[in-house]
Amino acid sequence: QVQLVESGGGLVQAGGSLRLSCAASGRTSSAYAMGWFRQAPGKEREFVTAITWTTGDTRYAGSVKGRFTISRDNAKNTLYLQMNSLKPEDTAVYYCALRSTVGAAYDYWGQGTRVTVSS
Repeated sequence: QVQLVESGGGLVQAGGSLRLSCAASGRTSSAYAMGWFRQAPGKEREFVTAITWTTGDTRYAGSVKGRFTISRDNAKNTLYLQMNSLKPEDTAVYYCALRSTVGAAYDYWGQGTRVTVSS
């Protein structure tokens, strides 16, 4: 089992920055990749960014590319999301997730942290 706990959400003005953290515990050695997803009010959850745990390869949704940066600290089993130039449309609950197997769905999820961007 893996436990994921997000932190760092809050209220920020448009143009501001926030850094989210996701602390992983348990069988984290099973991680193939980790990612961030978000769900805005009234919308479906959407992919934001992901990183391969061993190689550090990353990919981003087009809507956040150039503004958000995903990173990880393997020693601390922690995933980060640096969010810059925030926009009101970035308002959502942000979830971190872990994928154990290549090509499989994400099988562990955190409880989410809320980000609100005011205009």
